[in-house]
Order: sequence, then structure tokens, then C-alpha cells
Amino acid sequence: MLMQPILKINLSKQSFENYEIPAEWQRDYLGAASLAARILYDSLTAELDPLSADAPLLILTGPLTGTFGPATGRFVVTGKSPATRLWAESNVGGGWGVELRKCGYDGIWVTGKSDSPFYLSLNGSKPELRAAAHLWEQDTYEIQKSIKAESGSKSTKVFGIGIAGENQIPFAGIFCDHGRAAGRTGLGAVMGAKNLKAIAVQGRGEIPLAKPDEYKKLRMAANRALKDDALTSVMSDLGSAGAAEYLDYLGEMPKKYFSAGTLEGSEKVSGSSVAETILVGKKACHGCVIACGRVVDLGDGEKRKGPEYETLVGFGPNLGLTDALFATRMGELCDRYGMDVISASGVLGLAYSLFEQGIISTEDTGGLALSWGNAEAAETLLHQMVRREGFGALLAEGTLALARQFDAKSQAVQVNGLELAYHDPRGASGMALVYATSPRGGCHNQSDYFLADIGQVDDALGLEYFDRHAGAEKATNVARHQDWRTVGNALVLCHFANVPPETVLDLVNAACGLDWDLDELMRSGERAWNLKRRINLNLGLLGANDCLPAPMLKALPNGGAEGYIIPFDEMLAAYYIARGWGEDGVPLREKMDELNLGSL
Repeated sequence: MLMQPILKINLSKQSFENYEIPAEWQRDYLGAASLAARILYDSLTAELDPLSADAPLLILTGPLTGTFGPATGRFVVTGKSPATRLWAESNVGGGWGVELRKCGYDGIWVTGKSDSPFYLSLNGSKPELRAAAHLWEQDTYEIQKSIKAESGSKSTKVFGIGIAGENQIPFAGIFCDHGRAAGRTGLGAVMGAKNLKAIAVQGRGEIPLAKPDEYKKLRMAANRALKDDALTSVMSDLGSAGAAEYLDYLGEMPKKYFSAGTLEGSEKVSGSSVAETILVGKKACHGCVIACGRVVDLGDGEKRKGPEYETLVGFGPNLGLTDALFATRMGELCDRYGMDVISASGVLGLAYSLFEQGIISTEDTGGLALSWGNAEAAETLLHQMVRREGFGALLAEGTLALARQFDAKSQAVQVNGLELAYHDPRGASGMALVYATSPRGGCHNQSDYFLADIGQVDDALGLEYFDRHAGAEKATNVARHQDWRTVGNALVLCHFANVPPETVLDLVNAACGLDWDLDELMRSGERAWNLKRRINLNLGLLGANDCLPAPMLKALPNGGAEGYIIPFDEMLAAYYIARGWGEDGVPLREKMDELNLGSL
């Protein structure tokens, strides 16, 4: 392994030091999210306040980051989540991670708290803390322009927070490039609590590879194959919302906060609709042949970031709306403010649902009528939310807090404090286990198993195809899919890249100087999955937390999943067996020893 050191920063002392990563950890965990879990294992305790000076914020790249491999421009941010108080990780693309590696570092580890706003400038290998009071209250797009101007170089990459992070909104994210977001789990609030506005990097060095000539041949062949892949074609032409109409047909696209199976006009919020109306270009992460990023024009002649699937649905059918232009504007507001679109739209969805039921009224909302389809009210509340004003101050604490305020916890569509993504498990049952057992709460990026439920499985991984409404028989499949995505989150490899496992293995061996087979690669994913489980158990997670929100256990009245009830208890019991966990959801000693985790 050839990992570079981590730059460790104590903001309280304004000191810097290099942290050398133990060789055995590099081998066992590869990099990024998996390695971060091992590094932070001892730092994350149940008593730790995620917004305190002691709380760590660890940014890590992977061994494939910036190597021009297939969709490998990504990096991760990790720590303890202020939203869930569990393990936090968020995965982001663009080009920032590439520049960091060119600076001679594979990560930045931040502790402490500054007395006043600062940003970190890393020019080559030289770190410097610079005053950022003049940048406070700038949005995530503005700070990129400001800091680039101060650096005197357009090639400087900036990763920073907006007003949501400054105000420590528990679902604040960290942003770079063209609206690229480390959106989930609230790590932007952790950064804001430290008075760290941004991290600017500009590198000049080479990215290390164990076998550069061999790797170059492999990654060129992999990129050619990826460019010709059918999924790439859909993603490139239509973006992440390319399958929206099909997901709608299956009953997987939520409507009216997961309460309705159909909504008139829902076909208007799709990748094809965007392509036919407002799309004017594409945007790619570093070296990516897919270019799934959308560039749109809303009629004002200005080119801006286009919407992804979660944005279109969250600010569309989730609120009873079908206006792609409105969803695009709301997505841009979230990006500029520095908020996660899934959590922001999710808490709005709950508010609309409670209003429909009469649980909250205009007296609670400051006169706003939160009726389905009311776009103006949603935008007003988003502005209030980020500044903690009016009814938005309550929404700013997230879905679980809002539900508890009105004695409606059972109606909150969340797992462990994290709002569910917009893939209803009643349309694709494998997502029930994914949401319930994800190490960071109701997350679809620890396993996008909804793709396996519609046929995207690979024999090389030991995956079988089961019907989208199958039950316990798919539990082993889900576990293996989670392990595979955990490998991807360690490398870091974009989930949108449909790269054969054998190709990924060859790339890893050439990049890292390993001689692994596919079983060893999968074992590293399983090891990291169980390590994150152990971290969460240390933080207070119980087996009882592995559950679905009550609305997911009811049948939808119509649509593609009409009448289907998820056999969740049977699925979870089978999953525990497949994982080698006890009936309480705790990994058994034999499993921990098998994965070389017995000492933990």
C-alpha cells in the first residue's frame, strides 16, 4: 500500500502534524470510509457531543481517488452525526479530493475549535489557517468564488459550508465544485461548530500507484467498457432520475410523504422530462466518462446545476408537486444554504402530512397553509429553516424532533434520526433491510439494492435475482450487496459506475500492490461493515433500532405496490443469520474473530 499521511489539525491550538496510517490498517480497510472507521474507532464514544471541540471531522480519499479510473474522483467525510449521534459518513464527487492527494495527503483530520471563523488553505504541502470572518454568511457557491480569488488560482478547489453549517442545522452538508454535496448525516454542522468555513486545496504532485503502467492499461480498458455500458448511457442522457418513470410504475417513488401510491402528473418529475425541457448540458466529476451531472436553464439564460432524482421527488411528489422547475430551484437553495435535500424535503413532507391530519394548524405554522401542492409555503419554510426562524426553527431540528413535538413519532419516516431516501421499500422490498441496518440511518447509499431488485445482480458477487417483493430469501443477497458497496466506499468508486467486480479487483491490486482474489476484496467490505456496526453499538445502538418507520409497514392504497406488506420481521431474522449476528443484532464473537476484529 502507498497511502500518504493524513494532515492532522487542532483548531484550538492552531497546530499541524502528520499522521502516518498503520500499514495493516491500510491493507485491511483499503481507504476512505472503511479506513476512517478504524482510525476513529477509539474517538467515537456515547458521551461525545458531535458539536463539541473534541469531536473529530475526518476527510479521507481512497486508493483510486484521482487515478482516472472509472468514476473514481470521489472522497468521504466522516465523524459522529449530530442528527443521529451514530457513525457519520458522507460521500462526495467533483475534483476536491484529487487536489488533496496531489498536495501529498490522503486525508485531513480536524479536531478542536477556533475562537473565530477560519478557513484552511493547503497550497501544495503547506497548510495555513486564514481568517474567514468576511466569508461568514456567504453561501457555498460564493465562498468558492471568494477563496479562489484570494488564492489567485482558478485551479484551487474549495470544500465548505453555507449558512446551514454555520447555524449548526443537524442536516447541514459540506459542498464543493458544481453543487457536489457531502449532504447526509450533518457533518456540515460539525464543521460549523468548529468555526471552520472551508478547506481550500491546490496540489502539484503525483498520485501514488504501486504499478502505474499496469494500472494505466487497466483503467483505460475499464473506462472504454464503462462508456459503452447501458446504465452509463441512461445516466449520461437522463441523469440520476433516468429511471424515475419506471420507479414510479413499480410504486417505489413516494408521494405525499409516503402515503399515496399515485399522483397525477408524476411523470413530469423525471430525467426524460428534464432533458426535454430545461437541460442544456452535462457536468462530470474528475475523469468520469458518465457525466451524470445536469446543467439546466430555467428560462433566465443562466446555466445552473440540474436536479437529481432525490431532489425532484423530495420537492416534487413528496409534497404533492409535479413541477421540475420548482424542484430545481429548491435544490439550488439547499445547495447554496448548505443543506441536505433529502432531510430538508423530508421534514417538510412530515409537516405537510401532519397539517393534512389536523395535528398542526396555521397557528403552529405562522399562518402558512401546508396543503399538498403548496409550493410557496415550502419555499418560505426552507428560508425559515436555515435561519431557525418562525415555524422553520422547529423544522430545523429534523423529522424526529418535529414528530416528537406533536406526539407523532410513529409517523416520522426515518431510521435512527436520518430521513429515508426516496425509494419506498414497498416497491422494492430489499430496501427495507438496507434502511433498517445502514450504519448511518435511513440511507440508500450503503446499498442501492433497489437496482438489484429490478435485475442488476452479478454472479461474481454471489448475488441471485429475487422478485422485488420477495422476503427473507433475499437477506443474504442484501448483506453481500452492502459489503460490495462498502468496498466501493473505501476505494472510492461511484455507485453509478457499473464496473464488473473482476475489473475492480484488478484495479485495486494494481493501485495498491496487492495480490487479492475477489473473496478477499469482499471480506474487506464485510470487515468494515461489522466495524461500523461495532462503533454504533458503542454509541448506544440496540437491535431494536433495526426497524422500519410505521408507515412503511402499511400497504399503499394504489399504484405499483398496491396492497403489498413487507414481511419485515422474517427478513430481519434471516439477515442477522446471514451476517453472523445474534438475535440481538450484535456480531457474534466467532464472526468478529473471523474478520480479525476480535480485539474490538
